[in-house]
Amino acid sequence: MTPHPNYITPAGFAALRAEYDQLLGVERPRIVEIVSWAAGNGDRSENGDYLYGRKRMREIDGQLRRLSKKMKDAKVVDPRQQPDKSRVFFGATVTIADEDDNQRTVTILGNDEADASAGKIGWGSPIARALRGAAIGDLRRVILPVGEKEYEVITISYPD
Repeated sequence: MTPHPNYITPAGFAALRAEYDQLLGVERPRIVEIVSWAAGNGDRSENGDYLYGRKRMREIDGQLRRLSKKMKDAKVVDPRQQPDKSRVFFGATVTIADEDDNQRTVTILGNDEADASAGKIGWGSPIARALRGAAIGDLRRVILPVGEKEYEVITISYPD
């Protein structure tokens, strides 16, 4: 068990599950079939299909183990059920402004759902940790790789 809960949205959990099912139900059986066919062709030491297939099967098995562990450790939280929507918690979409009044909107999701280029930050990221529990108008100091920054919370919203 991880020291901190691995929060994830229902949609994020469904995406993990879909990836797991795709690997287990489609891709792995296809590779097993290729390896079986290649093994029947004789000398395996110079059989590219066999060698590549075995390597790919190990990669798939490793990914299946990682996905299985993530799903086992996941705590599914629906942001729509958040009782206190006036503060920043898991699933919130927050607009923040820095000292130069540059605004940025981020959605705080599970670490497995993070995509910074789309404005989705992981629950464990420095900005998300600093914003937890903040209300509109609160100032929060964040230590980033480029240095320390202070942000003001401008808006907070949750999915309907």
